[in-house]
Amino acid sequence: MKHKAIFLDRDGVINEDIHNYTWKVEDFRILPGVFEVLKEFIRKGYLLIIVTNQGGIAKGLYLKDVENLHAHLRKVLSLEGIELTEIYYCPHHEMNGKCLCRKPGSLLVEKAVAKFNIDPALSYFIGDRERDIAG
Repeated sequence: MKHKAIFLDRDGVINEDIHNYTWKVEDFRILPGVFEVLKEFIRKGYLLIIVTNQGGIAKGLYLKDVENLHAHLRKVLSLEGIELTEIYYCPHHEMNGKCLCRKPGSLLVEKAVAKFNIDPALSYFIGDRERDIAG
């Protein structure tokens, strides 16, 4: 049986996009209404998968911090009864050339589709900027 999924950008969709890069737990604030919307997606049978560009890693700004932030995000969501299926992030930046996993590239979505047996025709991607989908 194929699953349906909601693919979500992180910064600006799940949390406030307050800086060029959000990697510190103390700067991470969930946007109003996110818990309710995510619960509704789960109620409707969607897997929840975050796909986020984290170019600050390639710039040497952070690495382990993003893992800590994602653990924090999972904990906060879990306290609300929300479980993420997966979090994928691209650690590259376009200053170093093109890669297949940086949005709008589709590699991370393709990985999730294969790993979780997702039907793309029944799934959606939610981003906050055109660059999330426009190539």
